[in-house]
Amino acid sequence: MARRDPYLAFCFKVTLNNVPGFDNATGFFKSAGGLKSETEIVDYREGGVNDTTHKLLGATKWGNIVLKRGFGDKALSNWRQSWLNPVGKTRVTGKIEQLDTQGNVKATWTFKEAFPAKWEIGEYDATKSEVVIETLEIAHEGLKAS
Repeated sequence: MARRDPYLAFCFKVTLNNVPGFDNATGFFKSAGGLKSETEIVDYREGGVNDTTHKLLGATKWGNIVLKRGFGDKALSNWRQSWLNPVGKTRVTGKIEQLDTQGNVKATWTFKEAFPAKWEIGEYDATKSEVVIETLEIAHEGLKAS
């Protein structure tokens, strides 16, 4: 039987489609998180049944995707700035791909109807020699794994 090692966390690629100024739609990020969903559970008591409640499916909520990278250009901050007045703005699609160590795609999470919900720049500190980290939080309306 062949050994199947888990994939490594640093092997991933992020693609954002139709973000103005974002070169080639594919970016290099320090981290990508927030790939999650949660379905609400609604307790329902049926009349005459006193020993239990029924569990019904409620709405599904999608976690915001959080991308972090070294700050080197203003494409993502400009995209967020453009959404402060969202009239006429178009939401985008994107994907996060899990790669193996040879760069082959092993899993893909595609998100839709995405827009920049939060943008943050890391702390400037003259006593440290660190890279300035830019964080972008993307809200979306669905995540599909393939």
